[in-house]
Amino acid sequence: MYTAISVLVFIICLLLILIVLVQNSKGGGLASSFASSNQIMGVRRTTDFLEKATWTLAGAMMVLCIVVVFFIDRGENNGQSAIQNQINAQPVQQTIPSFPGVGSEAPAEVPAETPAE
Repeated sequence: MYTAISVLVFIICLLLILIVLVQNSKGGGLASSFASSNQIMGVRRTTDFLEKATWTLAGAMMVLCIVVVFFIDRGENNGQSAIQNQINAQPVQQTIPSFPGVGSEAPAEVPAETPAE
């Protein structure tokens, strides 16, 4: 189901690209390219159709993008993230490493100097 919805989103994206490229920002667009469109639908109806198609495809793409989230294959990780799975797979370290030159003695405190009077 995820693949089918992803293909639909891709097709809608291509249609949106084509419709937006056909439109003219000044309102001429498809209507100015074809003289016969004035007789069939009229200039105003052509721009209305392109605008409605743009809004419809944009809304459909938004809805499909939200719906596709619910169909993502989560795998067999029982709801854990990939990072959490790696942390759980690491062996537990039992010893604390010792660093050379460090003794077990606590550092000596430096006496506070009193100002000379």
